Amino acid sequence: MNSTPLKKRQHKLIEYANGPSLEEINGTISVPKDIGFWRTLLAYSGPGALVAVGYMDPGNWSTSITGGQNFSYLLMSVILISSLIAMLLQYMAAKLGIVTQMDLAQAIRARTSKSLGIVLWILTEFAIMATDIAEVIGAAIALYLLFKIPLVIAVFITVFDVLLLLLLTKIGFRKIEAIVVCLILVILLVFVYQVVLSSPNWGQVFAGLVPTSETFSNSRTVAGMTPLSGALGIIGATVMPHNLYLHSAISQTRKTDHHDEEAVARTVKFASLDSNIQLTAAFFVNALLLITGVAVFKTGAVKDPSFFGLYQALSNTASLSNGVLISVARSGILSSLFAVALLASGQNSTITGTLTGQVIMEGFIHMRMPLWLRRLVTRLLSVIPVLICVLLTSGKSAIDEHVALNDLMNNSQVFLAFALPFSMLPLLMMTDSSAEMGQRFKNSWWIKGLGWFSVIALTGLNMYGLAPQIAGFFGDNPTKSQLAWSNWIAAILIAIIIALLAWTIIELRRGNQQYLARKEQSTSES
Repeated sequence: MNSTPLKKRQHKLIEYANGPSLEEINGTISVPKDIGFWRTLLAYSGPGALVAVGYMDPGNWSTSITGGQNFSYLLMSVILISSLIAMLLQYMAAKLGIVTQMDLAQAIRARTSKSLGIVLWILTEFAIMATDIAEVIGAAIALYLLFKIPLVIAVFITVFDVLLLLLLTKIGFRKIEAIVVCLILVILLVFVYQVVLSSPNWGQVFAGLVPTSETFSNSRTVAGMTPLSGALGIIGATVMPHNLYLHSAISQTRKTDHHDEEAVARTVKFASLDSNIQLTAAFFVNALLLITGVAVFKTGAVKDPSFFGLYQALSNTASLSNGVLISVARSGILSSLFAVALLASGQNSTITGTLTGQVIMEGFIHMRMPLWLRRLVTRLLSVIPVLICVLLTSGKSAIDEHVALNDLMNNSQVFLAFALPFSMLPLLMMTDSSAEMGQRFKNSWWIKGLGWFSVIALTGLNMYGLAPQIAGFFGDNPTKSQLAWSNWIAAILIAIIIALLAWTIIELRRGNQQYLARKEQSTSES
């Protein structure tokens, strides 16, 4: 198999780009034929891991653990449903890239106007930045917890992960995939170890996988959270728009003969298997996080759901649930492993976030820059709000600082809710279309039905949860007037989202008709 460097020599820092998606790695990995099922699966494995890290990043941690603390195993079904929806959406994203040879950003831009492309690019950039804020906070806190590096310095150190990216660009994309898989295994093994020590009630765990009327209830409140708000938090932290752009691009790294329909079908099949296997691993990580909240800690023991609070709770014998955990916690292993997993989770985003940024920049506005510069710009912009938050709370108590960082991470997710429909809806429309995908590869009737249900449900839930997310900017106890302002701002944003969605749908339908007309004309001329 080929393992070519990620980046080829460039003559300018910023260049025009209108070629294949991520041209430096597009079609660079050969997969031999007739090597057996398992060796073929191994050859196609990797892109799914880069996508899966987005489903187990630091943004997922506090929502899952706090959900377990407050509602026991009730929200396990939400993690399962979110993971299944993620598998469906990522399958469609990979299929779009493989069949059309365009990533999602390129496919949207080819069928819409330049002005809409710029709007969608800006929206997606904000979503990537919101995700990167969570990575900055997670990595900085992990450095502080492991090495006692002051937070301000730790935040600056996260900028230098661009050096890690420069190293990775030299070793080849296949090795990058392997590194990401190893980091996922580190996270998985850490939480498996902690959960096994806690001896959870597995009967209740499996019972929690079945949703009930209480799962999305808004009547019961625990520590300021209802099951509905907890479910919205888990869903919002799980399904992220940038992963759809990324998967549609990196699914094209395997060399495929597009003149052979069977070869395309083979690539779609194994890319889907890879994605589902890796997302299953992400499901287990998120499930283990929730089980940690229930079984590792005593009920209500975690008063501070921030990473600081979770770290301290893992070394505080009074907060742990059984004697085995208490004896292990005295050695500091539990809390140290937690910090190591947090650092691994943060570093996993280094390459995936940068690649996604390059995908949307090339696809929407046809501009390319070196990956190291792309990473540096994104990280510096993400660092600014984190530094401001740290500096503003530096003279206050440690708890105030922890709460402020946790609130910043949670509040940044509002951009994900805003941007998600603009990736899901075009993805579904294009993979439903025989003009785009051909009769063989367009969505089947049941995929189409599940897809529309998922898109409508996720968009509706995100819009429903927008007002509480905005209220979070006013602090933990907003006043009535602040709540009213939150509702008004949410209503305005929802109106803007609906208008932009209508604009997107109209242009996509018009672009699809023009595409069909050109295709028919080309067929008749030939």
